[in-house]
Amino acid sequence: MIYELRTYTLKPGAAPIAAKNAGTIARSIRGDDYGKLEGYWLTEVGPLNQVMHLWSYADLNERAEKRKALSSNSSWNNDYLPKIREYLVRQDIRLLNPYRGPTAPTGENNIYELRNYRLRPGSMKIWTDTFLKAMEHREKYSKLVGLWSTEAGQPNEVCHIWSYPSFEERMRARNAAVGDPGWQEFLKFSGQHIEEMWSTLMLPDRKSTRLNSSHLV
Repeated sequence: MIYELRTYTLKPGAAPIAAKNAGTIARSIRGDDYGKLEGYWLTEVGPLNQVMHLWSYADLNERAEKRKALSSNSSWNNDYLPKIREYLVRQDIRLLNPYRGPTAPTGENNIYELRNYRLRPGSMKIWTDTFLKAMEHREKYSKLVGLWSTEAGQPNEVCHIWSYPSFEERMRARNAAVGDPGWQEFLKFSGQHIEEMWSTLMLPDRKSTRLNSSHLV
C-alpha cells in the first residue's frame, strides 16, 4: 500500500468552506473510486487555515492511474475544482509508506494529532523499529492510529497520527506517558536521532468520510 497525505492551505476563514465542498460535491463524485479516503481533518492547533486528507492506493502505479482518471472526470473539473481553487493558497503532498495502520479509533468525537519528525539521515530503520517496540509502554495511555515514513516530498521523515477523546485527555495521556519508565527509555534513545519535530492538532470532518465506516473519523 501507498498513502498520500494532502495538505491544503487556504485563505483565512475558507477551511470550513473547503471541507463542506469536499464532503458534499467532491465525495459524491469521487466516492472511493479514485483512491480510498482514510480521513479528512481541519487543523485546530499548529498551522492554521488548513485541511488535511489521507488517501490510500494499492501502489504508486494505481495512484497514477486513478489520479489520471480523476483529472478526466468532467464533473470533477466543472463542478468541484472551481469551488476550491479560489480559496487555495498552496498544496503540499506527502507520499507515505506504512509501518503500522491506519487503524480507526474506538468511539466518536475524537481529536487527532499528527506528529512529523525529521530524522537524521540513516536513522529511519533503527528509530522506527525502536518506536514500534516501545508501543507496549506508550499505548497504555492512548492508541496509535498509524505510522508512516515519507517516500516524497519530505526526506527522512516519519509521520504518526494519534487519537484522543478530547484535548484534556490528550494532556492527561501525554503527561502519564512521560512518567512511564519504559517510555522514558525510548525518549532517551529517540532524541539523538531527531533533527526537527512538528505537531498539529486536527478536528475530523465526518461529512467528507461518510461513505465508509472503516474510515478513521
